[in-house]
Amino acid sequence: MTDDHTHVQEFFGARAAGWDTRFPDDGPAFAAAVSSLGLRPGDAVLDAGCGTGRALPALREAVGPEGTVLGADLTPAMLEAAVRAGRDRDGRLVLADVARLPLRPGALDAVFAAGLISHLSRPGPDLAELARVVRPGGLLVLFHPVGRAALAARRGRRITDGDLRAEPNLRPLLARSGWRLVSYADEDARYLALAERSG
Repeated sequence: MTDDHTHVQEFFGARAAGWDTRFPDDGPAFAAAVSSLGLRPGDAVLDAGCGTGRALPALREAVGPEGTVLGADLTPAMLEAAVRAGRDRDGRLVLADVARLPLRPGALDAVFAAGLISHLSRPGPDLAELARVVRPGGLLVLFHPVGRAALAARRGRRITDGDLRAEPNLRPLLARSGWRLVSYADEDARYLALAERSG
C-alpha cells in the first residue's frame, strides 16, 4: 500500500463513524447528481470511493432491482459505516482501490464519484482505470454537494490555479484518460462534472 493510500485510510477511517451526522442534509444533492447520469432499469453502476454509501439508495432506485449497484472504497471503516446504515441492501460493497478495480473492461454503464478526484494519488491513470471498466458512451459524474469556492472557504483555504477540479485543468485530464467532458457546473450549492466514455 502506498503512503497516499495509508493517508486516505487514516483520514477517512478516523471520520467514518460520524461522517453522515456531519453532513445530514446532503441527500437531495446526491439524488440530483445521480439523476444526471440518466440511468435506466437494468444498468450497472459503480459508486467509486463510496464512503458510507450515501449515493447507493438513489443509484438503486435509478437502476431498479434488476440493475447492478457496486460501492467501492479503500477504507474499511467507511464500508462498515455503510453497513451500519443499512446501505449494503442497496448495493454490493467492495473493499477496493479505484486504481485497480476487480471488474472486466466495459462492465459498467456509469460511474458515480463524490469527492473522489481530490483523493486520487494518480489522477490520470486512476481516471483511465474508471474508463476501462465503463462501456463506450457510458458516463462518469464527478460530484461534490458544494462548489469549489464554498468548500475552500469551509476549510479556510483559497482555490489555486492548479486545482484539478477547475474546468481548464479537468477537461484535458479527462480527455487523456478516456473521457469527454459533457457538462460542468461549479456553483455554491454543487460541483458536478459529467463526462462520457470516449470511443
